Amino acid sequence: MASRAAAAMVLAGALPVSPHPPAAAAGTMCCAWRRRRFGLHRGGIRRRIFCSSHRHPDHTSRAAEEGVVEVLKGAVAALACIAQISMSLPANAILYSPDTNVPRTGELALRRAIPANPNMKTIQESLEDISYLLRIPQRKPYGSMEGDVKKSMKIAMDNKDAILASIPVELKEKGSKLYTSLLEEKGGLQTLLKYIRENDPDRLSVALASSLDTVAELELLQAPGLSFLLPQQYLEYPRLTGRGVVEFSVEKGDGSTFFPTSGGEPKSVATIQVVIDGYSAPLTAGNFAKLVLDGAYDGVTLKGASQAIIADNESGKKGYTVPLEVMPAGQFEPLYRTPLSIQDGELPVLPLSVYGAVAMAHNVDSDEYSSPSQFFFYLYDKRNSGLGGISFDEGQFSVFGYTTDGREVLSQIKTGDIIRSAKLVQGRERLVLPPEASGES
Repeated sequence: MASRAAAAMVLAGALPVSPHPPAAAAGTMCCAWRRRRFGLHRGGIRRRIFCSSHRHPDHTSRAAEEGVVEVLKGAVAALACIAQISMSLPANAILYSPDTNVPRTGELALRRAIPANPNMKTIQESLEDISYLLRIPQRKPYGSMEGDVKKSMKIAMDNKDAILASIPVELKEKGSKLYTSLLEEKGGLQTLLKYIRENDPDRLSVALASSLDTVAELELLQAPGLSFLLPQQYLEYPRLTGRGVVEFSVEKGDGSTFFPTSGGEPKSVATIQVVIDGYSAPLTAGNFAKLVLDGAYDGVTLKGASQAIIADNESGKKGYTVPLEVMPAGQFEPLYRTPLSIQDGELPVLPLSVYGAVAMAHNVDSDEYSSPSQFFFYLYDKRNSGLGGISFDEGQFSVFGYTTDGREVLSQIKTGDIIRSAKLVQGRERLVLPPEASGES
């Protein structure tokens, strides 16, 4: 049944056929990276399906006519074959697409990853539903949007005490201001209702982004640390118990400049900001944050691949050999040394299928562990992905953050460009170091 399903999807154009392997990155790279090329395994379709008819040599016009008849018969047979395969497939094999369950921006993925109060998560989901409805062309379902806003307002007002009670005492005042802003101020829920009733999608979209930012700020106040206990054997690793921000300064190796896509002057040095997420990948993010503090990536030469920009520690400072760390959606703690099975419907909280996702490469000796220091920016391209736009490598790497500022720079980075500096500009207080590492820092 699986092979018939794949055949039907290839014939229908739903799956890619025989993707081309990306060009090898310049320079020396981790063996594990070379073994696992993007888009060429775990679900990639490697063969073409041909329906051909046998033709006799065209010596006479009669033979030519018979040849045409044979071609037509072959075409009819092919259509009948497709119809038979399609009819034999269950409906969900064709209609199911994980695309709607995977966030397509780093900001959305990070917002969904915050372990916050259930009431706030319900409000967030309702507002994100409006974002989805706004993409419907022509007659937009404003009635459904109004229902989502009213539902959010009711939850917020009925559960005010529970929402604010989950915020630490020292942050209560800030939380109260954000709560008031969400309900009443410009860009809040009342503003959303106004623009919905005016059928103004442009202003609604701007106000919705503001409301979702406020929701995320409230949720971050509610999540001061990890919502789960790490396994005892992993307490010897550095760990990040929340969010951090790493700022990279990148310069061209050949002395050329970066060109801003939204106007402005070309620059010799570009800035990239990455939010690293310890809520979902505390060990991976912690190890990376410590490497940044140690200056391990300062002066590193970047290597460009087809769908990735790869960086490795060239300073000799060693990171920790952290196990593969992936938190499945709907779960409350990460899995260790266990990749996800996307074919079985498992999706990670921090997906790889986002342009600018940041992940650790695999360890040279085992895919169950991450490299101590080699990481990459993933240049997601839906054209090189599987059903629903899911990367063929989804769930196989430890994703620990996303590029939130400077995404337009990533496409301009080439092999030979250099990380001038990498700095942990936010989140140092969330980094917990083991005793021996604390003595070194």
